[in-house]
Amino acid sequence: MTETKIIKTTKTTKDGPKARPVILLREGSTVKELAAKLKARPKDILEKLAAKGFSLSVNDVIDEAFAAKVAATLGIVLESVSVEKEMRKLAESKKADLVTRPPVVTIMGHVDHGKTTLLDAIRSSNLVDKESGGITQHIGAYQVVHNKRPITFIDTPGHEAFTQLRARGAKVTDIVVLVIAADEAVMPQTKEAISHAKAAGVPMIVAINKIDKPEANPDKIKRELQKENVLVEEWGGDVISVAVSAKDKKNIKELLEMILLLADVIEIKANPKGKAQGFVLEARLDAKKGPLATVIIQNGTLSVGQAFLSGTTFGKVRALNDEHGRGLKAAGPSTPVEILGFSGVPQAGDFFLVLDSQEEARAVAEYRLSRASKGAAQKPGQVTLDDLFKKIEAGESKELPIILKADVQGSVEVLTGLLPSLGTEKVKIRIIQAMTGSITESDILLASTSKAIILGYNVKPGPKIQDLAQKENVQVLSYKIIYQLTDDIKKAVAGMLEPVIKETYLGRAQVRKIFRIPKVGVIAGSYVQDGKIVRNAEVKVLRNKEVVFKGRIASLKHLKENVTEVKKDLECGIGLDRFKEFQEGDLIEAFITEKVYQS
Repeated sequence: MTETKIIKTTKTTKDGPKARPVILLREGSTVKELAAKLKARPKDILEKLAAKGFSLSVNDVIDEAFAAKVAATLGIVLESVSVEKEMRKLAESKKADLVTRPPVVTIMGHVDHGKTTLLDAIRSSNLVDKESGGITQHIGAYQVVHNKRPITFIDTPGHEAFTQLRARGAKVTDIVVLVIAADEAVMPQTKEAISHAKAAGVPMIVAINKIDKPEANPDKIKRELQKENVLVEEWGGDVISVAVSAKDKKNIKELLEMILLLADVIEIKANPKGKAQGFVLEARLDAKKGPLATVIIQNGTLSVGQAFLSGTTFGKVRALNDEHGRGLKAAGPSTPVEILGFSGVPQAGDFFLVLDSQEEARAVAEYRLSRASKGAAQKPGQVTLDDLFKKIEAGESKELPIILKADVQGSVEVLTGLLPSLGTEKVKIRIIQAMTGSITESDILLASTSKAIILGYNVKPGPKIQDLAQKENVQVLSYKIIYQLTDDIKKAVAGMLEPVIKETYLGRAQVRKIFRIPKVGVIAGSYVQDGKIVRNAEVKVLRNKEVVFKGRIASLKHLKENVTEVKKDLECGIGLDRFKEFQEGDLIEAFITEKVYQS
């Protein structure tokens, strides 16, 4: 239930400060539901709103933009809270119901260091699985029982997927097992895995694998880990390490015991009572069964027949299956299950929760879809150099996280030593990861999770990586001269960096005919000569090589249909914002502008 509480208020009257009720209203709530929270008749609420010029019905949804106006009219403080936050808070508030739950473990590491072999060795160590006649892996997670205690393992394709879940807010993993081959070294992918685990704030256990090989040198691995600020316990640190041979199944039980020991230390607990909550690990569309999703339950117990919500999808649990495809009637905390009954395919990282009815779940899902279509759901902003100073002045930033990529190791070493010294008393520079090589998808996802910027020295991201960076709202800066890189960081920290406005050309169209349409305005019938014309792009109107107008495209049509872009050699109708004086022969050049830093 959404709670109502009284605060020492912000409203002042002639008699002094007066307390106002704070109403925490769940997203997607209607006027009728608000009236119930206020213990008032919907009719009275509607009359008050009507007196202020708001025409609403009892079933109209109060969105975040409208909430402040409603609050001001009713003399209350209205705060919107997500269904997930409300349910999670409710589960965690019942301390008496919290019990120890199985740990959820992700195994990460370099591709050739035996991660898959170790996973297979762990699976085959499970006596329950041996008795069932072998293992058929149906979902991306499974449980192993050791000393009568279950451990859940997530069979993730890599640390990119791990961090993508983290970037979406899915706090799924309790422990990371980092696999490193004893006969090799701490490889770049190993360093990335360390960075991702640290950024997620998840404790690590190091599994030094392949100790069966004659050339195995565990001490060498420990020395190299020390350079990455990972100090194992036997060397005076706090990171557990276990020497194993996945091939010979040596010390697998010892590794499982260390996982359980660490789980006891960090006290992993959950509330098994009440409505189930969890996260989607992966999802797919089955040709026969429809949308399916693998979900890790975190609180509560999920049962067949319950209604649920997950992101912008909803449904009713038609079936629950374990990793062997066997049907379950219920699933409690840390249990991985495949769920049948979704209205659509959810996204990895979506929160999953049980609600009272399918109608309630549908209403919230449709509300979210409506918000998304209006562009209301915005991605949280990342750190950029041009807004860093504002954040520092407002007390919001105390550090600048950086991911550094360079062409050679010498440059990495120089910049790793130089960059932290550029910090000030107000802001510290923290290097999350410094490596050689090109800027990768993994770097973008790590930057998104840790709100870092990426600095490339003599390396630049390709088009695919640039698109991902833009999608994840990650700033990537490339340089060829070290002093330009360090100067920009100095200026950013001091709040003095001036961005350069760069115009990127998109395309050009020639005006062939002019149409004056009542109630619409002036439309330029045009032919795209080069590139493409994109709706909402900025444009210049050129006449005799002179710019007569600079503004933005307001409408774009092709064959009487509204379109987002029109490519070369096609005709279109272009309407501009605040410009009607077209002449035949005018050229319309489309472009986009962006803030960039000299490199």
